[in-house]
Amino acid sequence: MSDAVLSRPAVARVRAALDAAGLAGEIRVLSDSTRTALDAAAALGVAVGQIASSIVFRTIAGAPVLVITSGAHRVDADLVAATLGQAALERVDADYVKAVSGFSIGGVSPLGWADGAERIVLIDEDLADYDVIWAAAGHPHAVFPTTFAELREAAGARVATVARAGR
Repeated sequence: MSDAVLSRPAVARVRAALDAAGLAGEIRVLSDSTRTALDAAAALGVAVGQIASSIVFRTIAGAPVLVITSGAHRVDADLVAATLGQAALERVDADYVKAVSGFSIGGVSPLGWADGAERIVLIDEDLADYDVIWAAAGHPHAVFPTTFAELREAAGARVATVARAGR
């Protein structure tokens, strides 16, 4: 399964993005799905907070918004909208996510988006609490390790609070 996953175009885009950013983390193919943060954490033997989940929204004006959040959080769309000075954010469906990122839900990577279009990117400040974080690498069974600082820079992300306490 490993070679088949690594040869997928979406995973190759992530590898190219990692290389372009100078990130050394190797893409790891897991036998178990990483579709949810809990799945990924269990498969890797790490805390769920170490999973950098990519959640996609859209502004009312139509701009994609990528929120890279700790797997321990549920993104508060109202809080994120307020942070961005937006009245609200629109929830999006799997077709929109695929169209703007080139990734299917469950494998959405914060790096290697296919469209090259401008997007707003926020990264959850709580991911900085971990020495190593893991993000999806373009397939539900593929992940890569990185650090908060590396991912923030490579994704061009702004650090933000994306969830309210207790959520």
